[in-house]
Amino acid sequence: MILMDDLRSRLANRVQLTTDSHKAYLEAVEGAFGGDVDYSMLVKLYGETPEAEKRYSPARCIGAHKQTIEGNPDPAHVSTSYTERANHTMRMHMRRFTRLTNGFSKKLANHAHMVALYAVWYNWIRLHKSLRTTPAMAAGLTDHLMTVGDVVRLIDDLEIQK
Repeated sequence: MILMDDLRSRLANRVQLTTDSHKAYLEAVEGAFGGDVDYSMLVKLYGETPEAEKRYSPARCIGAHKQTIEGNPDPAHVSTSYTERANHTMRMHMRRFTRLTNGFSKKLANHAHMVALYAVWYNWIRLHKSLRTTPAMAAGLTDHLMTVGDVVRLIDDLEIQK
């Protein structure tokens, strides 16, 4: 509910929203958006495979269907691929998100700080091959490539202002 309320507060216009079939989204989206959203669920169907008997093998996706929940979502744009790709990229860059690792955060605050640092690095410092620039530069938020030193100076400046 907190996630959906936060998302709604950041949007100025009606949007199309797709979630996976986790039931908690039904109440959260309804509570945040009411009827002011084109909302669909992408329900994935999983089946057993010979690998399923192995200890950590995921089930195989054998199909999916699109289910309209609210409004009039365009079926051509019902997808969780962008979010799944972002989650994959985050897991690959921050090993604390992978299973069976000892690089996890014992304190929630430390975990939140790491996610924030990753978001700054990914959007403001890292050059993306497909964009040939940073996302912040592509969005017009800055006209120059930032460095880790630039970010440290910004943090220091904020601390001095306090």
